[in-house]
Amino acid sequence: MAVLLDLLNKDARPRHPEKVHRPDQPVQRKPDWIRVKAPGSPKWAETNAIVREHKLVTVCEEAGCPNIGECWEKKHATFMIMGDTCTRACAFCNVKTGMPGALDAEEPAKIADAVAKLGLQHVVITSVDRDDLADGGAEHFAQVIRAIRARSPLTTIEVLTPDFLRKEGALEVVVAARPDVFNHNLETVPSKYLTVRPGARYFHSIRLLQRVKELDRTIFTKSGIMVGLGEERNEVLQLMDDLRSAEVDFLTIGQYLQPTRKHHPVMRFVTPDEFKSFETIAASKGFLLVSASPLTRSSHHAGEDFARLKAARVARLGA
Repeated sequence: MAVLLDLLNKDARPRHPEKVHRPDQPVQRKPDWIRVKAPGSPKWAETNAIVREHKLVTVCEEAGCPNIGECWEKKHATFMIMGDTCTRACAFCNVKTGMPGALDAEEPAKIADAVAKLGLQHVVITSVDRDDLADGGAEHFAQVIRAIRARSPLTTIEVLTPDFLRKEGALEVVVAARPDVFNHNLETVPSKYLTVRPGARYFHSIRLLQRVKELDRTIFTKSGIMVGLGEERNEVLQLMDDLRSAEVDFLTIGQYLQPTRKHHPVMRFVTPDEFKSFETIAASKGFLLVSASPLTRSSHHAGEDFARLKAARVARLGA
């Protein structure tokens, strides 16, 4: 029996205790079109040093993002707040699961300092799920946004939040802090939620994104999914319609990559031509911006995408 240890954080406990007794899943060989640059350049090392100096957690490392070499080369790190341990146990995710520790009251200041030192023009802030907190961590998100604004007023801010399920008033707290982009990922089509994202509710997530627009129409909204989890093409197209009904501005679609043999298997590798087709169809449905490719991830090229979002809104609405 294989046991998943948290080697990333030098922890002898299982990283995914809920997955330890699951049978191993097959791991398919990656096709030629999925190739990434290995990390290790001098600029990557500089980003790594700043992250370590401030004792920060990044989703780039915790989730095993394939784009870490490219992004950290450009000093683009996505910060994961409220610890490295998630209260959910999604079948696709490599972030550690368990009972999280207390919030770090100094974290907003540390994040703001790192953003300033990296010279970020656009920053993405995400988090683990914190179902143990009364507000799901909404106030902590707001504090981080305010700290960055105070230290780097010209930096635009994108948040990638949990669903705040059963956390009355939490979304309103985050929106009131006025991030430039509010992202919440659907991750997969509704028929896969019980096996892929069992702690979440598809239509709650759709409603969350719709509510952001009701509260503040100036905030861009964004959502993303993975393909290759066994979804059908028509399900992906229906998901696009659901997001447009919630007036979501930006859709990302990327290939699911299996972190370990204990995670959900890759059912198939979607071809670049299929991704191009998804991008074309989504654009025709009215999204301001669509990014669809095997290596597309929520925060990949986020700064450049924000500039494109603004330009697209001006072209369409004149404002």
